[in-house]
Amino acid sequence: MENNHILAKWLNNDLTEGELAEFKANPEYEKYEKIKNYTAHLQVPPFNESKILEKVINHEKVKSKVIPLYKKWLFKVAAVLVIGLGITFIMQNFSSENQYALNGKRTSFLLPDYSKVVLNAGSEIEFKKWNWDHNRKLKLEGEAYFKVAKGKKFEVLTSLGKVTVLGTQFNVKARRNRFDVSCFEGRVYVNYKNKEVLLTHGQSVSFENGNQINTAINATKPAWLENYVSFNKENLDNIVEEMQRQYNITIEMKTKYPDQLFTGKIPLNNLDDALHIIEITYHLNSTQIGPNKIILK
Repeated sequence: MENNHILAKWLNNDLTEGELAEFKANPEYEKYEKIKNYTAHLQVPPFNESKILEKVINHEKVKSKVIPLYKKWLFKVAAVLVIGLGITFIMQNFSSENQYALNGKRTSFLLPDYSKVVLNAGSEIEFKKWNWDHNRKLKLEGEAYFKVAKGKKFEVLTSLGKVTVLGTQFNVKARRNRFDVSCFEGRVYVNYKNKEVLLTHGQSVSFENGNQINTAINATKPAWLENYVSFNKENLDNIVEEMQRQYNITIEMKTKYPDQLFTGKIPLNNLDDALHIIEITYHLNSTQIGPNKIILK
């Protein structure tokens, strides 16, 4: 208590010379001096007692809100639904969509702009719905017929080349090392390696091993849509592979593939007739081993 009294008198400069000398001899004096020098620079705003009282009286009390438990549960459910819908939207629009046609089957579908696509057997298409009207681009493995709605540039990308159109009807086939494009309406730009070819109505082009084959066509749609496949100077290896896809069978060759190229049509709805054409053309005999396997020798 005495120390507090002396300290208060020192702060008010009320100590006598003797008391001041005694106080300076105190070990804590240096600390008190630093505190006094520091607080001397602090300014305290004037205390307005009436104004503060008025503010307290007029201040409205804020009632705390109590959220019932069932409402908290509904909020959580709503949050989960919003997140789920967001994920679904992203998956449906930003992720790639794939369409398949298994061996022995065909698949027809519409693109976001209502362009029609028919996939031939053993084929696949990949595309994205997002921003489709401004980025009409898809990837093709195999063969497909396109009836493209008019609009911005439409591109078909394959491992062998690219086809570019605006609005037209055309067929693209990319199998192994052979690339075939046929135009049934409008104009089609074909890019194959360093070559660019413009096709118009009734024109077809094929590329294989660097060779280009131009052909005139009279049909209004690809032959395979009418249940036969048309070949133009193709080797037997390609023909056998196509028959395996179309009929969903296995064909085993017991002889060396001949070098003779084939031009003609083979039916897709009668396996016996198709095999008979191959037998006559290449002087082969066919033997059926089980329901899905054929031997050619």
